[in-house]
Amino acid sequence: MWYELTSDQQLLRDTTARYLADHVPLDRQRKQRDSAAGFEPGYWTGGAELGWIMPLVSEDMGGGSVSGRGIVDLSLISYEFGRHSAPGPLVDCNVVAGALHMCGDVHADALEAIMMGNAIASFCLGVAPWQHGGEATVAISRQGDDLVIDGSVRPVESAGQAGYFLVTGRSDGGVTQVLVPASAPGISVKNLKAIDVSRKFGAVSFEQVRVPESSLVGAFGQAEAQVIQQVHNACVMLCAESVGAMESAFAMTTDWAFERYTFGRALASYQALKHRFADMKSWLEASHAICDSAADALADGNSRAAETASSAKAYIGEKGVELAQDCVQIHGGIGVTYEHDLHFFLRRVTLNRLLCGTPADHRRWLASMQIDKEMAV
Repeated sequence: MWYELTSDQQLLRDTTARYLADHVPLDRQRKQRDSAAGFEPGYWTGGAELGWIMPLVSEDMGGGSVSGRGIVDLSLISYEFGRHSAPGPLVDCNVVAGALHMCGDVHADALEAIMMGNAIASFCLGVAPWQHGGEATVAISRQGDDLVIDGSVRPVESAGQAGYFLVTGRSDGGVTQVLVPASAPGISVKNLKAIDVSRKFGAVSFEQVRVPESSLVGAFGQAEAQVIQQVHNACVMLCAESVGAMESAFAMTTDWAFERYTFGRALASYQALKHRFADMKSWLEASHAICDSAADALADGNSRAAETASSAKAYIGEKGVELAQDCVQIHGGIGVTYEHDLHFFLRRVTLNRLLCGTPADHRRWLASMQIDKEMAV
């Protein structure tokens, strides 16, 4: 990212980069591809000690960010996650921690466990806010003093390892969110095959899952605004990850092009490749810029934060995959082998393109925002 970083931000980013390089190098991730979590438990708790899951939580609740602008600091961590193709539910745990923080002391024990890395929390988005009036996959109703959850959500990151699910569903009054222990009766998890080797996903089903009303995150039927904020935060983190992955793939490819010789000359000397590198560099710079702008807008509470976050998700979702695919093509045959590192970054940008809304979803969402503005005039 191209921020003018404070010394504390630079330390956070450098420390994260060194930790990821030491604990989850790509050759180790290859060996752990068939493990249930994709990483060792100590890796996640160690990352939590570095402050990975604190930036969206206030200091009086045990959190805090190095700059006071939580989503900006999270974008720096996410960038390094993408640059190293690192495993772990960074986005989900931060989204859930930020949501629980807004509830005060109601879910204090769960929040502390998540921030310390002792419990993983997964984001079960059963209502997609980018689908204007779209059908929900989860219903949450009141029955006496309890809440009852029915439906399913897929894909859910680290579903098999989660201690908690933040479930979003449709209720009679609107959108509702509840924090549900993964051990609650009626919950089942089916493991899914993921594009990204280093991350694990599952399909989570809720069959008459009953929880007390104290499980609410926010007010019953009135969670739509907070869910939209959560999705925007997630989009910025996913975009920052993708930009980091794009950076690594592009650097790897330029090095290859200058080192690889054909017919007595470097690949990088061919005019057609020069033009393609210029295109890719422009996409990369633009992706840096729009991701930084989205993080700034959210941190500042800018009136155009929602539009900027969706614009970033749409642009980076398209150009990230195109850049990574071009990198594979320029590498030739070796670029499509599993032993080469390039596919880790292609997988990361491809998966991030799909999570929390595709580019097409966000373009439609942007259009609906504009229509709403015009109707309000």
